Amino acid sequence: MCGIVGAVAERNVSAILLEGLKRLEYRGYDSAGLAVISLNDGLQRCRAQGKVAEVERKLLDSPLLGHLGVAHTRWATHGKPSEKNAHPHLSSDEIALVHNGIIENHEPLRKQLQAAGYVFTSETDTEVVAHLVHQIYVQTQDLTEAVRLATLQLEGAYALAVIHQQQPNELVCTRKGSPLVIGVGIGETFCASDPLALLQVTDRFIYLEEGDLATLTLTEQRIINQQGEPLHRPTLQWEYGNQAAEKGEYRHFMLKEIYEQPAVIAATLEGRLSDSRVLPQALGTVAMELLPKVKQVQIIACGTSYHAGMVARYWIERLAGIPCQVEVASEYRYRDVVVADNCLFVTISQSGETADTLAALRFAKNAGYLGSLAVCNVPGSSLVRESDLSLMTHAGPEIGVASTKAFTTQLTALLLLTLALRRANLADPKATDAIESELVQALRSLPNIAEATLQLDTQIEAMAQDFADKHHALFLGRGSHYPIALEGALKLKEISYIHAEAYPAGELKHGPLALVDSNMPVIAVAPKDDLIEKLKSNLQEVRARGGELYVFADPDSFLEPEEGMKVIHLPVVHDVLAPIIYTLPLQLLAYHVAVLKGTDVDQPRNLAKSVTVE
Repeated sequence: MCGIVGAVAERNVSAILLEGLKRLEYRGYDSAGLAVISLNDGLQRCRAQGKVAEVERKLLDSPLLGHLGVAHTRWATHGKPSEKNAHPHLSSDEIALVHNGIIENHEPLRKQLQAAGYVFTSETDTEVVAHLVHQIYVQTQDLTEAVRLATLQLEGAYALAVIHQQQPNELVCTRKGSPLVIGVGIGETFCASDPLALLQVTDRFIYLEEGDLATLTLTEQRIINQQGEPLHRPTLQWEYGNQAAEKGEYRHFMLKEIYEQPAVIAATLEGRLSDSRVLPQALGTVAMELLPKVKQVQIIACGTSYHAGMVARYWIERLAGIPCQVEVASEYRYRDVVVADNCLFVTISQSGETADTLAALRFAKNAGYLGSLAVCNVPGSSLVRESDLSLMTHAGPEIGVASTKAFTTQLTALLLLTLALRRANLADPKATDAIESELVQALRSLPNIAEATLQLDTQIEAMAQDFADKHHALFLGRGSHYPIALEGALKLKEISYIHAEAYPAGELKHGPLALVDSNMPVIAVAPKDDLIEKLKSNLQEVRARGGELYVFADPDSFLEPEEGMKVIHLPVVHDVLAPIIYTLPLQLLAYHVAVLKGTDVDQPRNLAKSVTVE
């Protein structure tokens, strides 16, 4: 979960590398560094513990000038955050290397290299790779070949970028299990963990695939596989504007991304709805053939995406009449799985590079599933490329670590999938379906309802004042809104560091009521659905024990503010779509509480945006 940038150019690359690190800081921010090679001064390095700004301050005092370089922002996995553990790592003051991922066999390699005379100065697994590449380079005198042969000895996941001062015009990079893209400029070439890092210099990208190794020069991008055979990968144009990586008028990326949700929900729906039905072709060319065969669905995801999958389970079973299971990817990977007949394997990931989710997909390919479908936000990601079908969410780049617009667009896409499965299972797939038609019309109004919901921001900001001195919170929901309560609790704990839990409201009397007192705020989502009366009874259980209630309710729920209970009424929305809308006030509440507490909203401690290691 680190960020890599590399560059080879006729101009000084230090500023390019530094800007790339700033744009990748969401991937890791406990240390950072860069190394450049110049014809006059050879290999030079600057590293610092903390955020990229610490490196920038050092460079103001001691600038580094060079036409070839690599840079890195770190989220620690091996060795505590410190300058000595920061990348780039050097070997014999000739090679500089940056790495994203985990080298699982680093200990035996370390012993082998120490026996050969290499001295280690860090606690990282990465330094092993730098010395290994150097050891092989001494024999081959070819950096590309040294990196290729070194990777054959590595076990685990990696994206690597490597430079050698004896080859000052070449940057070698490779990936396996961690993302890496090449940026193609005019008379210059770049690499990075994410295209966002390079949008200031190019909008043309080559997405490396598993095992690809590239040698980058001013004018060429030579790509080979692990056997040394040449490969061709297409150059693709970036689809989003550069403004996606800027905060604009907003104080934080998270707030900007919350307010982008009406637009990105509309983008996710665009081209996928007719007047009365969902167009299953949006899922891919084989969707029409595959979906009618689906008799069960297995959803795999992590974190926020897992909560989206939990909501989808309610939808799929209610609307499509198909059994659905949802599991955390990191657990699914390590149990004995029994695969049902004609089961569709669905993965959900914002980045498409989530390590546990990718590993689960790769396992599923040989486990007997009918097929695989990825719900994802990044078209060129590994998850999309390796799945049979994909359903893109069109959220655009999401910079804030706490996911917001990615979640609501995932829910939107999963409802489209649900309706496509419903139609595929009709006795006559061409027949008019009143329920689908009703939901299509509701989906068309969804962006406007989301826009109206965001207009409640001032009321929610005022409500957040009550949480400024709190250390714990309880979230409640019923049915498909239990996962929304989970998501609300996750957002609050992620960015405000308040300990928050979520429960199905009906479980209160089975334990959580013991926590309720005047210092434990209880947040509830109360749409008008079949469970609203039961939820009201649960809320009374809280009030009877002196709890302070904060309720987001439907205007027709007959829940009104009174002593011990604050109520904000949301716009009326179809009950099936309500989980999407009721997510928005919980995001805003978490945001405003975090601002009041003075935490780092966009880059909360100990977390990284794209979890590309296990």
